Amino acid sequence: MSLSSVQSTLSTLKSCQTDIEACMDMVSDVALGIVEAQGMDNSQALKKLEEMIMECSRLDREINCFVESVDEMTAQVRNEPPEAMVHLRNSVKEHFTELMAGVTDAELQRHSKVISFKDNVRKYAMHAGQTAAENQEELDEDIAVTQSQTNFTCPLTQVEMVNPVKNKKCNHYYDREAILEMIKARHKNKKKFRCPKVGCGNTDVQESDLELDLVMKRMIQNHKRQTGKT
Repeated sequence: MSLSSVQSTLSTLKSCQTDIEACMDMVSDVALGIVEAQGMDNSQALKKLEEMIMECSRLDREINCFVESVDEMTAQVRNEPPEAMVHLRNSVKEHFTELMAGVTDAELQRHSKVISFKDNVRKYAMHAGQTAAENQEELDEDIAVTQSQTNFTCPLTQVEMVNPVKNKKCNHYYDREAILEMIKARHKNKKKFRCPKVGCGNTDVQESDLELDLVMKRMIQNHKRQTGKT
């Protein structure tokens, strides 16, 4: 076993975390669908989905612990004689076991996607309740539509967003593809990208500041269905 092959394997393993996060987003989206159709009444189904997202959190943490174990153990044998590599597997296994023994449920609960899952369910339940109340009171439809169109418009494309992302720093929304393209273009020219929302003082938008907002995405999809858009 060579160190180069170890690093290649780690790189492949790290790429799996992107798939895990995508899976967690799918679980959150299913939960929002249940809330939309049944409200918070189907608590058993929501509980099972929460258990699923916690399992994803644990798997993500296992990968992090394994990568950390490999990095630390390979660093110790990097300048050692080749025969030291013979014991690398056992060293990594032992260190990984130690790290995982210290992982608690509270730590898994702090995963950003787990926090997002709970927040999304709570926010969408509130939104669904407000929407039902508005329908019951028969609020002026034109005002509601106009307001929705304004809220759902990307400040970059000036059209309704498809995959809305929220900036954690300034709380403004953009369409994911548009904002990432602009950030990439500005960074390529070694320049910062300013939030395009009029009046915003955020002068340095980073990709790491952005998070997919599944609640907003579902609201946009519902708005399209209600207005007959495709």
